[in-house]
Amino acid sequence: MEKKYKIGYTTGVFDLFHIGHLNILKKSKEQCDYLIVGVSTDELVKEYKKKTPMIPFSERVAIVEAIKYVDKVVPQTSMDKFQAWEELHFDVMFHGNDWKNSSLYNEIEEKFRQVGVAMEYFEYTQNTSSTKLQAAIAKLNEQED
Repeated sequence: MEKKYKIGYTTGVFDLFHIGHLNILKKSKEQCDYLIVGVSTDELVKEYKKKTPMIPFSERVAIVEAIKYVDKVVPQTSMDKFQAWEELHFDVMFHGNDWKNSSLYNEIEEKFRQVGVAMEYFEYTQNTSSTKLQAAIAKLNEQED
C-alpha cells in the first residue's frame, strides 16, 4: 500500500509510556514509509516543563526504539522543529492536536509550508497523560506516608 509520505517525524518526552504515545506512533507510521522519533532529553524537559522526567532519557529511548512503528530515534535537544527539519529532512511532522492553532505551532506550520513540509495532527488522548499518571502516583505515595 502506498503511503502518503516518505519520511515522517514526531517528538515527545515519552515519560511513563502509555496508550496515547503508542497511538501517535502507530498513526504516524500508517502515513509514512520511515518514521523518525525525537525523544526529549532530560535537560530539555527540565528547561521547558520545569520538571525532571520520571524515566531517565536512555530508558525512554530504549522503550521508543523497541516499538515496531519506529524506524529511528534521535535525541530532541531543542524545541526548534525547523532546526530538526534542517538536520533530518522529513516530509511531514506529526503532533497531537492539543497544540493545533497555538501561536507556536502556527509559526512552525508557516515555516514548514515554505519548504514543502506537511503538518498532520492527531486526536490527543484525553483520558491518559504522563502528567495525570505522575499525579496519581504522587497521590498514592502520599496515602502510604
